[in-house]
Amino acid sequence: MASELDLAALSMTEIVRLQNLLSQELSRRFETDAAICFSDIVGSTAYFARFGDVVGRQLQQLHFDLLARVLAMHDGRLVDTAGDGAACIFPAAGAAAAAMCALAQGVSAENMHRAREHQLVLRIGVHWGRVLTDGVQVTGEVMNVCARIAASAEPGQIRLSRACFRELDLDARLRCRPLGEVALEGVGRPLELLALAWVEGERHPVAVRVRETGACIALPEQDVVAFGRLDVIEGMPANDIVLSLPDATATRQISRWHVELRRGRDGYVLRAVSSHSTVVDGRALQRGEEVAVGPGSVAVLSSVVTLELLGPAAPGDRRGEQTMVL
Repeated sequence: MASELDLAALSMTEIVRLQNLLSQELSRRFETDAAICFSDIVGSTAYFARFGDVVGRQLQQLHFDLLARVLAMHDGRLVDTAGDGAACIFPAAGAAAAAMCALAQGVSAENMHRAREHQLVLRIGVHWGRVLTDGVQVTGEVMNVCARIAASAEPGQIRLSRACFRELDLDARLRCRPLGEVALEGVGRPLELLALAWVEGERHPVAVRVRETGACIALPEQDVVAFGRLDVIEGMPANDIVLSLPDATATRQISRWHVELRRGRDGYVLRAVSSHSTVVDGRALQRGEEVAVGPGSVAVLSSVVTLELLGPAAPGDRRGEQTMVL
């Protein structure tokens, strides 16, 4: 249309008026409120380097396939994919939150059947605001901010902006935990963020206490948490929670890989991965056996370490730690 105008003949005032008119028309026709979601694979660069392009691409495809499934169920639309990340748009914040919870649940279900080193782990961010969209492309500062929110999330975590939180219904709000103001790279000021729980909190422990010492550690937000005495193997972490006692002889009674906590939508199971003694809530497990556990469950490993699983309101848990030295 600009070619039909004699731009050279327009005065500065007329050009400014034309700019205002175009801006108004752009907003009227294409600007809308929307929820934007970003999901990104954790550790993909190292994964590609270790297992190669074919296996890495398969992990990417699993991410995209699981995402496509939840988009179809929650009125969402894929906007863009870049590398191992994906951006989506939803007309309602509640639908976006529900879809991202469903995505996390789908990832968890897939991971139950995958070796630990091949599990899919995502960071997810959700933001709400004004965007420009023609039904295909989506632009606006909300997109950039949402990408930064996702990048700030812990592995396996869904993070929301306060703007998105305000759009949720009461049930969804009650599943959110405040994180305070978080400085985001490339965003001028810290944003107040929240973590959205995608599992039933009452059924899922959030920390573990060692009764012998009183030490507590937050459980990493991932589908499999490995416990054992081995720290590193071939330059990679061997266990998520490393068990070590002041008495070296007692420590050696703990297996290098002793037990795993495996997370599902309905709760955790504890799996014995060692032939060393494992007793859970009074039940002795053989290697390869597993049992459902929750807050209050107690596991005794090799008769030297007693682990108590703690719920969200358990006193004395110190969140954010990754390794325990007893």
